[in-house]
Amino acid sequence: MPPSLSHVGIYVWDVDQMTSFYTRAFGLRVSDRGHGTSVPRELVFLSNDPSEHHQLVLVSGRADASQSTVQQLAFEVDTLAEVRAGAAHAVEAGATDLVGLNHGNAWSAYFNDPEGNRVEIYTDTPWHVPQPFADPLDLDQDDAAIYAETETACRSTPGFLPRDEWEASRR
Repeated sequence: MPPSLSHVGIYVWDVDQMTSFYTRAFGLRVSDRGHGTSVPRELVFLSNDPSEHHQLVLVSGRADASQSTVQQLAFEVDTLAEVRAGAAHAVEAGATDLVGLNHGNAWSAYFNDPEGNRVEIYTDTPWHVPQPFADPLDLDQDDAAIYAETETACRSTPGFLPRDEWEASRR
């Protein structure tokens, strides 16, 4: 079995602010917190999976005025409604620059956390199209309209497959 991505760690300026954001926006819980000896920084370990000690680690020591090197942190949910709710919750918790994107194979909301790291909350669609694919996504539309627009766009894209056929082709 190949290795599986398990967690991500990011350097932050303000550990308390970032802990508050990720616990409020995504329901992550602090599983441990302390000052390292071999890594002389404050570390906060967060997870929303009781079988995983940590899925995200916040580490103090981000260089002053440094630009984020995080391309994105992605959180998967089960439904389009949860994408909408999660995006709204993140904005309430301090996220900025919200934008919706339709990737054909997923519906995503992107935003910046309080320190400018790019975060995505998404759900898969029943379709596959080759990537990159990114159409604007109006999260104010109802589910039926989004499904219909997405299916039409996917079916007209070379390489389209229903998700189950695409998954079978990768096995």
